[in-house]
Order: sequence, then structure tokens, then C-alpha cells
Amino acid sequence: LNNNKPLISTSSHHYIINIMPKPAAEAVKAEGNALFKGGKYAEAIKKYEQAAALDPSVAAYHSNAAACWEKLGNYAEMKREGEECIKADRNFVKGYFRLATALKNLGELPACIKTLENGLGVQSTNPDLKRMKKEIQESQRQAQVKAYCTKAEEQMQNGDIAGSMKTLDLASRLDAGNPQLEAMIGKVKPKYEAMEAKRKANLSGPELWKEKGDEEYKAANFEGAITHYSKALSALENSGKASSPIALKAYSNRAACYKQISNFDGTISDCTAVLEVEPENVKALIRRAQAFEGVERYRFALQDVKTVLQMPFHKVGKANFDLCNGMQHRLNRTVAQLKAMK
Repeated sequence: LNNNKPLISTSSHHYIINIMPKPAAEAVKAEGNALFKGGKYAEAIKKYEQAAALDPSVAAYHSNAAACWEKLGNYAEMKREGEECIKADRNFVKGYFRLATALKNLGELPACIKTLENGLGVQSTNPDLKRMKKEIQESQRQAQVKAYCTKAEEQMQNGDIAGSMKTLDLASRLDAGNPQLEAMIGKVKPKYEAMEAKRKANLSGPELWKEKGDEEYKAANFEGAITHYSKALSALENSGKASSPIALKAYSNRAACYKQISNFDGTISDCTAVLEVEPENVKALIRRAQAFEGVERYRFALQDVKTVLQMPFHKVGKANFDLCNGMQHRLNRTVAQLKAMK
């Protein structure tokens, strides 16, 4: 409680600037420490505030006041003192612990994690900060899994079996083997499998091949996925449905597979097939631009990127806009360098 020095080892690259607190401030702090030990936290706070007023550069005074507010259960004031502590000395690690403790109890978990990370930036090995960060992340994970299970239950009750299964899949990625989660899967999975079997029984050959392709893609078996998509497309072309919605999806997905295995010519061909029907298909334009860049056809790549950037922002989306903006700058530089070499 009464240690003015930051919790930093002597091997740290951070140094204590104010190593000689003012004697008058230290005397007042000592009175506060005595009150703290006696359980008189409100009175101790006043002493620490007096000490901080006498010497604002000592973080420990704010840290001790924060400890008193914690004892009193006033986490809003603890948060304030924790912030003041860090302002006084950003290398005083206990300040981050005090502030994080307050934020945790206030339910401000994202800010708590950020504070802990900032503290670990000062002292990466601090056990208190590492332990609290691990506890918070585990708590967040469990809360998320519980929320997923609740949502899946509601979806199942409302007849959205597919949605419920998808939600449970997300939960499984966070906590496979969780008893509550496994119980929910046991209820939903049989209904989902029965529903899927009925749905697939009514699918055409191309639709089945396309779905098999999707499954292989998800399993990262891109060559296998290409085989299934190709079967679907061949059947659709033979029946005069090469421009149907399912054909466009198969072309788009096969283009993604070709891109994954660096078959850029295949990517360009399939994206072009999509764009002949849907000239403003953002995904196809971006994929084709990336493939054009891969085969050093920079001007064609630039043209596709510019087409995307000229579309309404809401249609393109921020992630795609930022991606294309970055590509445009890179491609412009490349084209300029090639011109200069001629």
C-alpha cells in the first residue's frame, strides 16, 4: 500500500523519475496508512488526497486512495483515482491494476482488458495483470457461450433449426465439450440432420454437387471442391442454365478455390463469367483484380479496382473499400514504375 516505487524490476527499461517524494507529503501519507490499517478508509482517503495535493507527481498516493475506495465498494471513485494514478506516472504498474479492478467491477470489460494490456506494455511479466487478463477473458468466453446457448434455444423453439445449429457451431468454436453446449447440440442436431436429409432429397444434381463443393471448400480441400463445382457447372451448361443463380454461385466459389491454389487464370475466367451476368458483382471484381495482379496484368487489375471504388460506398462496404483503396495506390505505383522503365 505504501510503496512509492512502481512494481517494475531493476532490469526494466523504464525508470523512476521522482524518487524523492516531498517529506511533508510523505508524512501525510503515513497518517493515511495508519488510518487504512485501522479500517478508517474514508478518513484515509482525505489524507491521501492531501498528500497528492502536496506532491501531484507521486502515483502511490492515488493508488492508496483507490485501494480505500475499493474497500468502500465505490468503484466509480476507484476508477477516477486509478486514472489519476496513471496520469501521475505511466510507469507505475499498480495504477493499471487499480484501474482495471475498478473497471472489472463496473462491468466495463473491454476497457478493463485495454487497461491490462497497457499495463503489460509497461511490465510484460507482471503476474497480477496477467492473471486478471486471463480471468476476464475466460469470463467473457463463458458469458458468450452461455448467450449462444440461450439464443440457440430460442431459435429452436421458434422453428429456426438451421439458425440454431449455426449458433451452436459458433459456440463450439469457443468451448467445445461444454456440458450445457453438448446438451443443446444433442437436442438440435437430430432435428437439423432430419431437416437436411429431407431438403437434400429434393435437390437437383447440380445443386447437390455445388453443396458438396461448399463442404470441401470449408474443409480447405480446394482441389476436391473444384471437382464438384465443375460437375455442377458442366450439368448446368448442358441444360442451358449457365447463367442461372446457382451457376453464378458455383463460378464464384470455384474462382475462390482457384485463387487459394494460385490458379489466377482460372480465377480470372470464372470471375469474368460472373461479371458477364452481374457487371457490378463486388466480390468478383475484387477477386479478378487480385488475380490480374498475380499474373502481372496491372492495368486490368487497376481497372477492376477503380470500378469498385466508383460504386456507392454502402454497396461496397468499408472493408472492401479499404482493400481496393490500398490496391489502387499499390497498382498506381507499379504502373508508374513500369512506365519509367520504358
